[in-house]
Amino acid sequence: MSYTITTAVRKIADMQKRIRAIPGGSSAGKTISILQVLIDKAQRDKKPTITSVVSESFPHLERGAMRDFLDILQSSHYFQDARWNKTLHTYTFETGSKLEFFSVDQPGKVRGPRRDRLFINEANNVPFETFEQLEIRTKEFIYLDWNPVGEFWYYTDVKDKRDDVEEITLTYLDNEGLEETIVKSLEMRKAREQWWKVYGLGQLGEVEGRVYTGWQIIDSVPHEARLERYGLDFGFSGDPAVIVAVYYHNGGIILDQRLYQLGMHNRDLANALKNLNHERVALTIADSAEPKSISEIQQYGVSIIPCEKGKDSKRYGIGVMQDQRISITKNSVEGIKEYRNYLWATDKEGRMTGETDGNDDFLDAARYAITSLIPVIQRKEFINNMPRFYQQQKRSLNKAR
Repeated sequence: MSYTITTAVRKIADMQKRIRAIPGGSSAGKTISILQVLIDKAQRDKKPTITSVVSESFPHLERGAMRDFLDILQSSHYFQDARWNKTLHTYTFETGSKLEFFSVDQPGKVRGPRRDRLFINEANNVPFETFEQLEIRTKEFIYLDWNPVGEFWYYTDVKDKRDDVEEITLTYLDNEGLEETIVKSLEMRKAREQWWKVYGLGQLGEVEGRVYTGWQIIDSVPHEARLERYGLDFGFSGDPAVIVAVYYHNGGIILDQRLYQLGMHNRDLANALKNLNHERVALTIADSAEPKSISEIQQYGVSIIPCEKGKDSKRYGIGVMQDQRISITKNSVEGIKEYRNYLWATDKEGRMTGETDGNDDFLDAARYAITSLIPVIQRKEFINNMPRFYQQQKRSLNKAR
């Protein structure tokens, strides 16, 4: 991958105030552009500086901003292995300036040493108290980025409350390095008003449109949790293949992402499931739309069956999941993103259509597994009596509009 100087990079580099807020849509290049600017500043420093890049959890950081940072250096032929401390997650530039990565769930880091520059990645997932602790320990300036799926502390406690705040909104049109296939994929969704407002135009959306709410993010699966199922959603080039482990613990469900990857053949999926079953054995529930793939994986010795589908099966499954007390491990980075960004679709007048918007590969895999645990008789009763949550939410949304 090559990194170019895009409009997004130029706009970010021109920002001057202390708090530099950058909401934006999908594929706007917010994170990569901020990192490019921070790298450039570190390479130009006359005196050594320290820049901190933080986000809500280390898995999120490792598979997001940290990976982007290393890709930028390597693709630009700047990276030197001896300068990257894999233990401390710190890169030291030739100027002596350092760029460090840590997660905000490490209290000692948040309340620890001071820094010159700060980048809070996906700031809407970071508590306001954490922002304050980091901000008072930062000398020069702070970048914040996020997808504006709903209001958070920036809108209530920072914006219009202080005179050192500068905000720009970026969209995919500011990212000239974006592949044409992604541009077309985004623009295909223009008719989905609520989705397009947030992810196309980068404008503040309405959190009421979320399909799932109230999930707890936990550090890891408790040792005493009981593994019930693996859920599998097939994918290859356009969508990732996903495996979700579903546990039962103290009356609730725990979801743990075990695979989220493109380019997985059936043999690869079979090997992944066999390795998981060496840890803990469980039946796999897979998307019934691919019977040939299920049959092939069975031939590798994996216990796998198709999920049950029928009229309103997806809506039923969503209702079942809404009725559960669900926790998700912080290692389930892509799963957490799907959970937060999964919305009810609306028509041009803003009324709910009953369809859903957003990526749902992880959520589908989890749904296959969870609904397989519900007796068939309950399932039929549930379909005949549409999910109460869905009906109530539809009425409230349509009334609001």
